[in-house]
Amino acid sequence: MLRKLYDWTIDKAQHRHAEAWLAAISFIESSFFPIPPHPLLGLMCLANPRRAIRYALICTIASVVGGLFGYAIGYFLYEAVGKALIGALGLTESFPVAACYLRERDWEVIVIAGATPVPFKLLTITSGFIEMNLVTFTLAAIAGRGFIFMTVGILFRLFGAPIKAFIDRYLGMLTTAFVLLLVGGFVVASYVGSSEGDPVRDQCQIAASA
Repeated sequence: MLRKLYDWTIDKAQHRHAEAWLAAISFIESSFFPIPPHPLLGLMCLANPRRAIRYALICTIASVVGGLFGYAIGYFLYEAVGKALIGALGLTESFPVAACYLRERDWEVIVIAGATPVPFKLLTITSGFIEMNLVTFTLAAIAGRGFIFMTVGILFRLFGAPIKAFIDRYLGMLTTAFVLLLVGGFVVASYVGSSEGDPVRDQCQIAASA
């Protein structure tokens, strides 16, 4: 069953409209869509390693433009649209913490969020809401999103064929390892987030609970 799903997804990743879907998902994920483009990007690179850098560039550009859309929602339409979106995504409690971090650490937060599993849409909408400098936001978004997506593209361009052969052979084991790493990552993030000693984090947690 897992093998059939994998083969089906690889086939769709080579579809003639795959690039359009990748761009669309990258765009909307940066502003309101809950599913990230990373899996589709990885599978498209896996299916066609020679075009991996092209796919990564499409992902980066569309994601940054989508981030600007999220910024516009936060800046112009937070009360009418942004608040409802954040609530629908289950990020209401995270919003004041994100706003505090952005005010205290500015572009660093955008770069980190762009290159990690932190919901990027939360930061784009919040950046607009707090009226973060637009040029700073854009450059930070390019750095963060570009780092994660272009790294994937370059790695698949260089090592795509051997990686695909390895995945084809050990698909089940790799899926299990990925799930374990994902769960472990959430556990570690939860532990680190609850640790003491960071005055900015403590300040933001206090502000959020006030």
